[in-house]
Amino acid sequence: MIKFRYIFLTIASAIIFALSSCNGTQTAENSTTPAAPSSPQATEAVNHNGHSSKKKININSAILSELDKFEAQLGVPALSHKIQASRPYSSPEDLVSKKVITQEQFDQIKDRITTQEVVLTGEAKDVDYMTKLGLMKGHLLVAKELLDKNQPKKAEPHIGHPVEEIYVDVEDQLNERKVKEFKTSLVSLQDFVKSNPKSPKVKTDFTSSMQAVDSAVTALPADQRSQPRFVLQVINGLLDAANSEYGAAIADGKISAEIEYQDSRGFVSYADDLYKGISSKVSQQHPQEYKAINTSMTELIKVWPSAIPPAKPVKTPEDVTKLIKTIEQNSQKIIDSSSTQAQR
Repeated sequence: MIKFRYIFLTIASAIIFALSSCNGTQTAENSTTPAAPSSPQATEAVNHNGHSSKKKININSAILSELDKFEAQLGVPALSHKIQASRPYSSPEDLVSKKVITQEQFDQIKDRITTQEVVLTGEAKDVDYMTKLGLMKGHLLVAKELLDKNQPKKAEPHIGHPVEEIYVDVEDQLNERKVKEFKTSLVSLQDFVKSNPKSPKVKTDFTSSMQAVDSAVTALPADQRSQPRFVLQVINGLLDAANSEYGAAIADGKISAEIEYQDSRGFVSYADDLYKGISSKVSQQHPQEYKAINTSMTELIKVWPSAIPPAKPVKTPEDVTKLIKTIEQNSQKIIDSSSTQAQR
């Protein structure tokens, strides 16, 4: 992402999402109240129907991977940081009055911006929780790759992002679910990678951090974590965050932001791991959608041949968006089908 990220996270994500139905109306699973300008701790919303493209982003509380969507769309360097630095906002129009962006730029994104707090409940809250943990996991996966390549300086930001940007945003849910605190382990790992990357403590703390994230995931019921309907919503959130990161990484046909490239790689890698866990069920229950998702996921993985960016992007951001959109659309068919069956 573009750094200091996730007070969050937030994907969003991204994962990460607006808790609205496909036609933009509010669902019964959420309630909306104005976010206090002096307290920008509003909860990032997840569209429980899986249509992440429909979500509105709270500019008072969104993590950087969410704000990166605007940076990629408008082509304004470091815009996500500028938005973050000018908080709080009493209304979306403050982006213009505070001279973060121009009126013309605001008009391009105004339908995707909010300063309202969305309170998540039920499945939407669980999806948000697991998506945020998935973003943490994605960061750590790519950090591990870089450490294995003896690149501690490149790995350090990806260890910092979970604790600096995401942990704060998911901390209340961790407490609610009685998950043992693991921020200390993340901070220790980051400190050792910065000051003494060859210390045995790096490996020890890394293992502890990965296990802690996995343990936090298990706070959700096992049957829920194995349901294609649920997991596909998490995957869509991770891919949505990856899409915005990849778009922010590419400029003039080149990979100009290495960290964003690596972020997107980590998110896609974990999304693929999650999909493998449900792929047999998807293939049996939804063979047509399975084929489309599997084909697109296989192509998507090829975009990131290594944690070290290639000299030339394998695919354009537009190509990546198309692949992710195909996965999302077919995932949504499965989600909708499962919802219909559950209502019978």
